Parts: sequence; structure tokens; C-alpha cells
Amino acid sequence: MNYKLSPSELTYLYEGCKFCFWLKVRHGISQPSMPMPGIFSTIAGLQKDFYGGKLTEEFCKELPRGVVHLGEEWVQSRPIPFPGTKDECFIKGRFDVVVKFDDGSFGVIDFKTSRPTDSKAAMYGRQLQAYAYALENAAEGSHSLSPITKLGLLFFTPEGFEQLDLTNQAFKGKLSWVEIKRDDEQFLQFLREVLKVASAEKAPEPAPDCNWCRYRSRMENFDMEKAAPPKEAVADAGAPECPKCNGGMKLRTGKFGEFWSCMNYPGCRGTRNVVKTP
Repeated sequence: MNYKLSPSELTYLYEGCKFCFWLKVRHGISQPSMPMPGIFSTIAGLQKDFYGGKLTEEFCKELPRGVVHLGEEWVQSRPIPFPGTKDECFIKGRFDVVVKFDDGSFGVIDFKTSRPTDSKAAMYGRQLQAYAYALENAAEGSHSLSPITKLGLLFFTPEGFEQLDLTNQAFKGKLSWVEIKRDDEQFLQFLREVLKVASAEKAPEPAPDCNWCRYRSRMENFDMEKAAPPKEAVADAGAPECPKCNGGMKLRTGKFGEFWSCMNYPGCRGTRNVVKTP
């Protein structure tokens, strides 16, 4: 079987929970997607526009002279065989930017908005190794670039704001270049281990800190027909709607007597007076 592996799955999903990784790669069952704040898409788009066509000397003195050649493009590798097994895998993902150096070689750069650490460099470096391998061993119709001589992470660490005028602010921070040493032999050895997990008939054990696996385990023992909602989750009979959130209300007793209180308290502090009929 030929398994599709994305650089992000090799970084986040594989390290986060091998059971969830196995479900995704082998059976196509993904973790529930979480909505991503629009600010991250905005930042990525602005970076693509800003760095497109820029000379390396304009943003990173550690890089050889060259120009940003491609931005946010998809790449797919040819199938990667491994001796001793009939299973294969291929890499498919979208890189941040590729730089073309004056000597004709290329570099792959990922942008990260965070503080650089050794652990982050090791984790994110795996993505860069995957992109480099895919570009040099590209499938037909995909971007094919060689040789890839530089891999690196450009970290933007937010440090403050600057008021430009009455209607504009600038987000300020430090840029840090972290070079990743390319090691195809180590990367292919890692892929072999990944392929063993993906192709295993028996699922690996869930990670103890995986929130999705904990939720799934709790739901396996949950009887929907026998389960009753918590008492506090049911509005009192005849209760009015909350004037703030339109939710249900509970009859409570305070130091001044009975009153209606929003069921969503303390998230909502809506109240109503009790109207007593004669």
C-alpha cells in the first residue's frame, strides 16, 4: 500500500498521538478540525506578499545571496520504497517559501511566529526535511528543484506595538534565523519507522495526554438513552428567558428573596424579578 504523508502530520500528529496518526493515515479518519483564527491566515498571506521576489540580503544576512523564488506552493514526491516491505509512502504538502540562490541551488524556509527553542527547531525541522526530499524527488507534474542546499526557520518573536498614527499600529518583533542541518539518511530512517506504524494491523496505544482519545474513550461507555441531563442544565418550568442571552433560567433565593437567575451563570449574569400573581 502507498501511504500519503504530509509534513505537518509527520510533525504534529505523529508526535502528538500515534493512534490518531494511524487512524488518519491508514483509515482516513481525521481528528475533528478546530476552527483556526483568521489572524493566522492573514499573517501567512501578508508574509507571502511581503517576501515574494525579495533578495535574501533584505531579510536574512545568514543566507547566501539569492531571491525568493516560490511561495506557498504544493509539492508531491514520488513513491518512496523501502527494502524488505511492499508498503510505500509519498510526501505531499505546501511549503512556505523556496529561495533560489545565485549559484543555482535552492533553500526551503518556513516562517514561525514564536520564540525559537531547540525543541521547536527539531520538530519543525522535520517538515523542512520532508519538503526538501519531495522537491528533489518530485512526482510528475509537481515542482522539481535540485539541489536543495539550505533549510531553515525564520522565527518572528512578537515584542510590542508601535503607534504609527491615530489609525495605524505596527506589530513589532525580533527575527531569528535557525538553520536546519539536512540529513536524508536520518529522515528516511524516520520514515521507515512511521511506515511501520501506518501499516500495522493493530492500532498503537493512544497517547495518555491526547484529548481526542480521552473523549472517544468516555463516549464509548456513554449510554445516550439512559443519560439524563444534569439537573442544573434544565430550566425551571415556567421560567422566563434570560434578558441578556435568551437562555433558560433557574429560580434562586438570595438575601432579598427569590429571583430568576440565568442558567449560564457565572458566564452570564442575567436576572429577572419574580412576578407574583395575587
